[in-house]
Amino acid sequence: MISVIKIVEDTTVDGPGFRTTVYAAGCPNACPGCHNPQSWKKSAGTMMPVDEIMKVIRADEFADVTFSGGDPMFQPEGFTKLARQIKKETGKNIWCYTGYTYEQLLKNDRQKELLQWIDVLVDGPFIESQKDEDLLFRGSRNQRLIDVPRSLHNGHVELYHSTVV
Repeated sequence: MISVIKIVEDTTVDGPGFRTTVYAAGCPNACPGCHNPQSWKKSAGTMMPVDEIMKVIRADEFADVTFSGGDPMFQPEGFTKLARQIKKETGKNIWCYTGYTYEQLLKNDRQKELLQWIDVLVDGPFIESQKDEDLLFRGSRNQRLIDVPRSLHNGHVELYHSTVV
C-alpha cells in the first residue's frame, strides 16, 4: 500500500515525453517555497494498493512513469514494489523526485533498494534562493538529474544528459 495524493496522466513536466506521475503523500523535508506543501503529511493521501496504481500505469502504453510528491523515498517499500512491477510488466522508464541526496539514499538500505529500479533521480531539497525557472525538470540549481543505473554501476554520480531541448 502506498499513500497517494493523486495520479496525473499524460503530464509533460515531470520528465521527458508523456508521463504518468504518482504523487506520494508524506515528506519530512518541508522545503520553504515547496510547490506542493499539501503533500507533506502522509495522512493527506489515500492508501492505494500497488495493483490499483498499476491499472492506471498500464492504461497508457505510451507514457513513462514519474514518482513525485511529497517524497516517494519516504515510502520506499511501497514504491520499490511498484517500481519492480512496472519494470517487470511494462519496462517503462521511471523517474523519481526526492528531497534527499543520492548520497543520503545510498546509506539507507530501504531507499537504496528503490534506487535499483529508478532510471533517473532528481535529487536534493528545493532551495528557494536557488530557484530557476529555466531549469529542465527541476526547481532549484542544487538539484541534480542523475542517471541511476550508470551511477550505481560506476560507484559515483553520473549526471543524466537529456536530448530534450
